[in-house]
Amino acid sequence: MRLHFRPLPVYSLVTAIMFTVLTGLGVWQVERLHWKLGLIAQANRNFVLPPVSLDAALKMGREADYRHVALNGRFEHAKEAYVYAVAPDGDAVYHVVTPFVTDGGRVMLVDRGLVPVALRDPAKRKAGQIAGEQHVVGVWRMAGAPGLFTPQPDLKQRVWFSRDVKAIAAADRVRLAAPAIVEANAAPNPGGWPKGGQTVVTFRNEHLQYAITWFGLAAALIGIYIAFHISKGRLSWRRRV
Repeated sequence: MRLHFRPLPVYSLVTAIMFTVLTGLGVWQVERLHWKLGLIAQANRNFVLPPVSLDAALKMGREADYRHVALNGRFEHAKEAYVYAVAPDGDAVYHVVTPFVTDGGRVMLVDRGLVPVALRDPAKRKAGQIAGEQHVVGVWRMAGAPGLFTPQPDLKQRVWFSRDVKAIAAADRVRLAAPAIVEANAAPNPGGWPKGGQTVVTFRNEHLQYAITWFGLAAALIGIYIAFHISKGRLSWRRRV
């Protein structure tokens, strides 16, 4: 038997391009899978470790993500910002994000927790606007960039739609010690608001399914390419004479 193959040039070129794109997407998802597994392992490892100082967290860099950190200093409540979110029960809420000036003069943004829409105005939760020296323990989270479709902030109302740490700090001319935010733990605030302890250590990880899908489409494309050439008589096995 001898293979007889006369490929269609344009069809073959288009198929080759599509195959390259599909397999490239599959490889990218495999890389994303390994990255996500590493992130999950780091978060689970860091979250159960004891708190570190700000100095230690700064030295750790990105390795400090999901590590508890302890801060001593005071809040600048006049510069608090509000990040819109949706609570697990579906209600609209705001994260109260407030600059925290440490005893060493460095500044970090602290996500103090959630308040309902009706309590966004700090005048309605005066008891929670704690003054003076404070000890705050929270989870160190590296800053993330807003998405492509994230609405623009309402600077007049100090409302944001993502925790764009750098932009929030820039709006108040605050120079941060690091592009990160500290999510306060569940220690209750006077008056009950804001409610801290909102850190979620769960990750959506569907990269393996996506990789299988892309590789499967690439394989199906090759199958279609072969079947098409067979149907046109351009791919066949002929008996040797």
